[in-house]
Amino acid sequence: MIRITVSYPAQDNARFDHSYYQQQHAQLIHQQLDAHGLLKLEVDQCLADGAGQAPQFVASAHLFFADMAQFQAAFAAGGQALNEDMANYTDITPVVTISQVVA
Repeated sequence: MIRITVSYPAQDNARFDHSYYQQQHAQLIHQQLDAHGLLKLEVDQCLADGAGQAPQFVASAHLFFADMAQFQAAFAAGGQALNEDMANYTDITPVVTISQVVA
């Protein structure tokens, strides 16, 4: 299984609408990707770092797929709609990490 983590770095004067992201954008992720192999979606609103200070990221999404081929096919089918929706909730460029889930 692989996990795609899309994180939004904390930036001064940046805009991030958590309500929109958690409700409308998460629903759009399911609409665009469920039929193409999305196994699970987790959405985080980051609160603090390990020392209780401001977090490095304001939010993250974790998308789970069986393998890279399913992820690539899913994003070929639905990625454009997801990218176009970003303007509705943020002006932050996300950081994407792809991981193999090992435990």
